[in-house]
Amino acid sequence: MERYTITISEELLEKFDTSIQNKGYSNRSEAIRDLVRDSLVDDEWAEENEKVAATVTLVYDHHTSDLGDKLTELQHHSANLVVAATHVHLDNDNCLEVIILRGKCQDVRHLAEKMIAIRGVKHGKIVHTTEGRSIA
Repeated sequence: MERYTITISEELLEKFDTSIQNKGYSNRSEAIRDLVRDSLVDDEWAEENEKVAATVTLVYDHHTSDLGDKLTELQHHSANLVVAATHVHLDNDNCLEVIILRGKCQDVRHLAEKMIAIRGVKHGKIVHTTEGRSIA
């Protein structure tokens, strides 16, 4: 491990300490390591041909005509990117679907955005992550 020193205002440090305590961190070092890792994941996602992983979370009205079929069709046509999918019935009208994607950044991003843009999707979110090769 490498030891380092930083200069930070007292006010900012107090806010940071409160934030990491609320998140359950036991010390500043681990919180800062996670911030650095997040930055490295962002760097991976800036490279279009980098191999990445992501989850796409969708909430949609299952009564919307052909929406389920459209999502399934997209996943079948992109089987090289789709690792797994989980479908949950939230109530009589709404479904939650989480799709795990893996592949080239540009392809994963394009597929995720296409899914979110389908008419009837009430909320969609892409969570970018990494395959972990370049992060210690």
